[in-house]
Amino acid sequence: MLRVRVFEDGKARSGGEELLEINGPKWIDVQEPDEPTLVKLAERYGLHKLAIEDCMHLDQRPKLEEYPGHLFIVLQGFSCADAKLTDITMHELHFFLGPDWVITVHEKAHNAIEAVHKRLDADPTGTLGRGVDFVAYLLADAQVDLAFPVMEAFTDALDTLEDEIFESPKRGMMQQIFELKRTLVLVRKVMSPQRDVVGMLARRGIPGVNERTTIYFRDVYDHLVRIYEQIDTNRDLLGNAMDAWLSVVANRTNDITKQLTILASIFLPMSFVVGFFGQNFDVLGQPPFFFVMLTTMAVIPVGMVLWFRHKEWW
Repeated sequence: MLRVRVFEDGKARSGGEELLEINGPKWIDVQEPDEPTLVKLAERYGLHKLAIEDCMHLDQRPKLEEYPGHLFIVLQGFSCADAKLTDITMHELHFFLGPDWVITVHEKAHNAIEAVHKRLDADPTGTLGRGVDFVAYLLADAQVDLAFPVMEAFTDALDTLEDEIFESPKRGMMQQIFELKRTLVLVRKVMSPQRDVVGMLARRGIPGVNERTTIYFRDVYDHLVRIYEQIDTNRDLLGNAMDAWLSVVANRTNDITKQLTILASIFLPMSFVVGFFGQNFDVLGQPPFFFVMLTTMAVIPVGMVLWFRHKEWW
């Protein structure tokens, strides 16, 4: 699907392929790209064949490459509809940034793209009228902003998990910790190079990026730094949650072992008394020894329990 927006004579127009012939700042959005469409755009705007090849295989890491006449940028975003935060959806977005046009290529629709389309509908002069590099900033900013709710939900989930670990640890919690860790590693893997890419766009002197737009890219860079800090914080919280689970389970095991040891210690003298009197005396013929045995079996356990309580062993 190809969607074109053009700013011409102070007015914005939106449509399909027919608007490619109109002069003016232009945003061409390609969803679910196919080779004929990309080849046609490459011939019209001089897109490099290596960049076109990357667009046909949407599994690239964030990067910024400079080609004659345009920049090629790959950015990643992510969202999560799963309450357990184990099913992260990655949104890969490719940019071709030229003198008066920007081409975006992506596999599926997502909220960042739609948010920018709605903003262009509401204020075309203040968006597309400010230049195509500003549209590129809006797209990058929208993708990064979508990550904040996910990271906040991630932090809340870790806090809840820590509370549950101390209240009632369960076997499935360790699996949940590893699933969250796997998600965090995936997010960190794409956010780390993306921070460097946006940092380069925030510098002055990048072809195709106006100096006044670099200020806005600095804001995006600041957001990415905050997200990266949240990722590091959550990674520490995951490590703390794992240590807490292991400690709680180890303490619980020690408590069980201690209780079993105490029970064994209580029954040990009782077994000795029963064995001693049973092997050496005729209980029916010697009533005094029978009562001594019963008294001993009652006094020793009670005494041991009181002693354990006094020593705070139980």
